Amino acid sequence: MDARTDSRHIPLCVDLDGTLLAADTLWEGAAVVLFRNPFMIVAMIYWALCGKARLKHEVAARSGREARDWPYREAVLARLQVEKQTGRPILLVTGAAEKVALGVADHAGVFDGVIHSSKDLNLTHSSKRAALVARFGEGGFDYMGNSRDDIPAFDAARRAIVVAPDGAAEAWRRSHDAERLDTGPVSPLTPLKSIRVHQWAKNVLIGVPMVLNHDILHMDALINTVVAFFAFSFLASAVYVINDLSDLTNDRRHPKKRNRPLASGKMSVPVGLALAAALLLASLSLTLTMPIEFMGVLALYAATTTAYTFVLKRKLLIDVFTLAGLYTVRIAAGSAATDTELSFWLLAFSIFFFLSLALVKRYVELDEHGGLDGTAVPGRGYVPVDFEMVGQAGVSAAFAAALVLALYIQSKEMMEMYAQPWALWPLCPLVLYLLLRIWMLARRSKLHEDPVVFIMRDWRSLLTMAIGACLVVVGAIGH
Repeated sequence: MDARTDSRHIPLCVDLDGTLLAADTLWEGAAVVLFRNPFMIVAMIYWALCGKARLKHEVAARSGREARDWPYREAVLARLQVEKQTGRPILLVTGAAEKVALGVADHAGVFDGVIHSSKDLNLTHSSKRAALVARFGEGGFDYMGNSRDDIPAFDAARRAIVVAPDGAAEAWRRSHDAERLDTGPVSPLTPLKSIRVHQWAKNVLIGVPMVLNHDILHMDALINTVVAFFAFSFLASAVYVINDLSDLTNDRRHPKKRNRPLASGKMSVPVGLALAAALLLASLSLTLTMPIEFMGVLALYAATTTAYTFVLKRKLLIDVFTLAGLYTVRIAAGSAATDTELSFWLLAFSIFFFLSLALVKRYVELDEHGGLDGTAVPGRGYVPVDFEMVGQAGVSAAFAAALVLALYIQSKEMMEMYAQPWALWPLCPLVLYLLLRIWMLARRSKLHEDPVVFIMRDWRSLLTMAIGACLVVVGAIGH
């Protein structure tokens, strides 16, 4: 009888956190509970003092996580399906709470039994080994795990299968020549993807007041603009990470967002929290070197974007007005950083311009969602019937932006600042071309990213902005 035949009679015991799932159920559950009610931190501290088993039990009872919302490792599920077909008994053996363990086992549909933590016993490390040996005997089972906590079970198992191991588990695997189940490559740069450096292009808006005030050659203004750019960028990236943490469930149900580092499980919750804290510290360090007015604007941005992350992004229309305001705040920040006067006309133009872009973002989400069943876009306040209304409002905002720009060009302020104001009139059709083209692409279902990022990557949009910049320069010649 060969080893494979023998294996049919040897139970395969499978770990949950980090093995079957590319996530830690306790960390994620705690994050869900705290994002829902930050004051629960007090209760969590109390539960932790009562023991980790108690903490797991209470968090699982309150997180509301469904089994389908966890990031399953497809390679592990495929392997378990193969083992199941041979008639081999497969058990889920996990330190997770009972509610989580039973839900996952039922959802996966491959397990013949479940051994899990209780309210009083944390089934990890040596306690897991003891439970397995008591039930199957030393060497009477095979074990699939991933971490340092699984090493005692590896030692007691007949055969070990190591999945996505941490440093300690990988060292054990190599010293024992154990099998490693390939779950695909994980880049060490994965955490950097979650900060979305490409989104920093939005913060170029900080330089708009300096350019329009013709201070681009003033070294102090240039340095302050650069510092303000990075202060905003670090803060924005921290918010992106926090937003991803707060929206894991909706992201995992989205066809594209499910591949984000946190949603896919390629980056853990603790790493995400540490990254967000580091970015916030970097932003604060830069902000302390800036004028007090800039600190106030950045604080306003931080408060507004936090409110957007936790509440406002789910509110009908309020979300798009908030997004438009956040873009405009960047312009105000540039004005505060360089001590330049903030024009009413510039603020009015930017509000309508970015409102149009915010609406096109929701338009695309509605288009991708489909929503034939009438359900709302996950995590948003929009339903399919809003589709045409959102489009009409967005196109109207585009024309309003062009109208405000036309009035600005003819204003007394512009006449005093530009020697050749007539050269700026082509900016109006250029703005309309830029916005209406984006709307047409969205209507054709050809826009699949943030519209601001699209503008920064699209050569036609970049050419349009370059022509606009040349017109501004021509208008200023001789002043």
